Amino acid sequence: MITNSMIKPTLRQLEYQGWEFGMFLHFGLRTFYEGYVDFDKRPMSPSAFNPVQLDCEQWIRTAKESGMNYAVLTAKHHDGFSNWPSKYSSFTVAESPWKEGTGDVVKEFVAACRKYDVKPGLYYSPFDGSADFYNQDARAYDDYFVNQITELLGDYGDIDILWFDGCGSEGHEYDWARIMGEIRRLQPNILIFNMGDPNFRWVGNEDGIAPIPCWNVTDATEFSILTQQKDALGEHIWLPAECDVQMRANWFYSDSDEHTIKSLDQLMGLYYYSVGRGANLLLNIGPDREGLLPAKDTAQLQAMGDEIRRRFDHPIASIEQCSQNKSGWSYEATKPHLIDHILIQEDLANGEHVRSFRINVTTEKTHRSITVYEGRNIGHKAIIRIPAIKVRGLQLEITDYDGVPSIRQMAIYYVGGTREQSEHQPEK
Repeated sequence: MITNSMIKPTLRQLEYQGWEFGMFLHFGLRTFYEGYVDFDKRPMSPSAFNPVQLDCEQWIRTAKESGMNYAVLTAKHHDGFSNWPSKYSSFTVAESPWKEGTGDVVKEFVAACRKYDVKPGLYYSPFDGSADFYNQDARAYDDYFVNQITELLGDYGDIDILWFDGCGSEGHEYDWARIMGEIRRLQPNILIFNMGDPNFRWVGNEDGIAPIPCWNVTDATEFSILTQQKDALGEHIWLPAECDVQMRANWFYSDSDEHTIKSLDQLMGLYYYSVGRGANLLLNIGPDREGLLPAKDTAQLQAMGDEIRRRFDHPIASIEQCSQNKSGWSYEATKPHLIDHILIQEDLANGEHVRSFRINVTTEKTHRSITVYEGRNIGHKAIIRIPAIKVRGLQLEITDYDGVPSIRQMAIYYVGGTREQSEHQPEK
């Protein structure tokens, strides 16, 4: 009998989980139509698309400086507008006044990713509101689908992620065997999100929150915010989760929602609820009508990156200062000090084995071992935040497991509530 702990990730999936934090970029013709919503019936014209200051390097440089390791651009959203000069549609950048019809957002985006060593990903909506044959001729639409994907994966070099959004596809049958065969032929190392033959999955909400527990093995995926129906995979497979969430109330840029930009406290909370629960975090910013990331969004993202580094770049102790024992791993301080965060990472190369664990501390005065936290999966990363406590030591106790658990990192921190408080961190 095969158990979940016997199912292993590919090396490529482990790479993806190590990227942890990425930038989502919703940009296209909709950017130029204020208030336009998904599946809006209002007509749009490519003549409105003209991002005269488009600077994909600004997007990706900001991502890199903020600690993001990958980026996903909407090559084609539900409206069907292609951000590249597709030969198979007249609803593309080639029909716009931008660069007199010679521009290619996808090309500039991928080039910027390569320059800043950020992994490029392309979002492609299988549903296409501009293709009137979408629900009339499934085979003709599959041809269109394959032709456009062939352009995206054949003309821009290596692409790391192909992100399929299931919204609009409820009840539609695609020839996934044909589509996936072509994708894998063109880009054998590509990682596919959530549909067809996926390598990672949607977490099931657009709030940026992974559930407890968030296991890496599943037998079904949720594919659309518009339905609770799931796609059965036919077997249990390794399929790590990704949390996608917006910086503002809207995915695409709007003049009217700057007041909804998330606070630094909320952004950090989302980091704990996603990366801190073993999932990846894909945070969206919509470039504006000039083709630039808005200043306030950029400043908030950079502040988030600074805060992540402040909290987690300088542990008091890491696994090198810990010892393994029969029930887990232990840390002994040279003198009592404050802690408020513990970061744990399971070695997932041979599967996910920890089913539950607890954190015990050795108290400052009476040297007693007291449990301060109980958890379930550790997975790629578990970030445990506790009220500050002064300790003489700490123990990670594995209370239930399947197979042989292996911990590759355990780090201990005191970050305090503010930057000023953190400056009084104990000596290492």
